Amino acid sequence: MKLFKTLLAVMTLVAGTIFGALQAWAAEYTLVISSWAPPSHGINAILWPNLTKMIEEATDGRVTTEIKYGLAPPPAQPDLVQDGAADMTWMFHGYNPGRFTTTKLIELPGYEGSAEAASNVYWRAYEQFFAGANEHEGLKLIALMTHGPGQLHSNALVTGLSDIDGMKLRIGGGVSGAVGAALGATGIRVPAPKVYETLASNAADGVMMPFESRKGFKLTEVATNVYEMPGGFYRGSFALVMNIDTFNALPEDLQQALNEKVFGLPASTMAGAVWDQIDALGREATMATDGNTINMASDADEAAYGEIAATITADVIAEIDALGINGQAAYDFIASEMAAY
Repeated sequence: MKLFKTLLAVMTLVAGTIFGALQAWAAEYTLVISSWAPPSHGINAILWPNLTKMIEEATDGRVTTEIKYGLAPPPAQPDLVQDGAADMTWMFHGYNPGRFTTTKLIELPGYEGSAEAASNVYWRAYEQFFAGANEHEGLKLIALMTHGPGQLHSNALVTGLSDIDGMKLRIGGGVSGAVGAALGATGIRVPAPKVYETLASNAADGVMMPFESRKGFKLTEVATNVYEMPGGFYRGSFALVMNIDTFNALPEDLQQALNEKVFGLPASTMAGAVWDQIDALGREATMATDGNTINMASDADEAAYGEIAATITADVIAEIDALGINGQAAYDFIASEMAAY
């Protein structure tokens, strides 16, 4: 019986592989996705397959995708796609400082709600407030998304805000950089795929990332303790983008199908739901790993961080106001819509 089950599992895997290959072969258009996290990461293992299914269903199988790895480091992904070396990618806005400003608003601490709620509202806020800023110029914006609440991961035990003062923290950029500075930490900027070796070599004392990273980037091995702030220290802003010429080269009926059924709100909402899913997997991995701990911030530290967050929020709103956008109105929209999601 055991041998039969093994053979059945192998046959199912082979059949699925063959079906996938035949489906790609039958498609008229194959979009090349450049991705920079490990193949096992939830974005590659869950999000891209979900998006591919949405694309194939919307186009009756005429459009599909293919993932390629190692084409460029994370900060170079938008330029890679803009130059046509790949058709699609996912990008973290904080890796390109000075290029994006409106994206910081969704990263602020203090919002209520899941990554799905944040990503859904993020797209709607973009359409209502941010589209005119044209910060993704030269790229076709497919979706906007955030990961779940960013927390502090370290080998040293951190049980209070005062413990962070003087630490060397890997910071991804965007609002997380302002958070680290406000807490007295020295920021070290390295892309996410380099976090494991950065912590393993003691080049940094800790990192601020979502719970997903404890599994996706194996932080359970190199940062055994989590200091969790209710609602998170920040959120991270990401986009799915596409080469404009590739999109424009598709027949008009396929462009319409993708715009109406996949790109924008549907893809953004799906992407946020994936982040919630993989954040949960990261928390489960932490709780299942010997020697790992999760330490919740005290009420006093939560209140103290709220004051820090208010200053960071005011600074970001002022940056957005300087672009001619009503930053406070956009912030209020996000906060109320996320709370009601």
